[in-house]
Amino acid sequence: MPDKTDEQLVGDYLAGDSTALRFLVERYLPKIYHFIYRYVGNATDAEDLTQEVFIRVWKNLKKFDPTKKFKTWLFTIAKNISFDWLKKKKNLNFSDLINSEGDNPLVDNILDPAPLPDELLARADIVIELNAALSQLPARYSQVLELYYHEEFNLREIAEILEVPVDTIKSRHRRALIMLRPLLK
Repeated sequence: MPDKTDEQLVGDYLAGDSTALRFLVERYLPKIYHFIYRYVGNATDAEDLTQEVFIRVWKNLKKFDPTKKFKTWLFTIAKNISFDWLKKKKNLNFSDLINSEGDNPLVDNILDPAPLPDELLARADIVIELNAALSQLPARYSQVLELYYHEEFNLREIAEILEVPVDTIKSRHRRALIMLRPLLK
């Protein structure tokens, strides 16, 4: 079953195969946790909110539109739950997404998390430089880069998740790359 698409697993679950939902949860649990953690910055809260995401998915899976991508739908739920939690906790300031060490957690996963051993030494300076440059970008730009390069969403899916027009996402992506160039030289 693990080699089935998300949409096939949703169909299997709706047809009565309860193990299909377990495969979906196993497939996306770490990604959703890390996605939420980048918003809330706290492991305990991220765990609670991740659990809430999958409970909401379970309750609303019958409402899922099979013509859409499950992954996009799932990440939209995760984003909405994170934003709702942040609004209840306090007003959302995107500058709060930068942690106490000055790093931007949205940036941490743009690079390959498991480089080859011989690449580690060569990449150390580049990683420091890239993280410093990305932390200088406004969150709306680094968020698009995170979803595009790390989570591998296309620009249309990012637009759906962030609930903004796709042209805005294209513009943010292009501007983010343009803003990075002088910061990396």
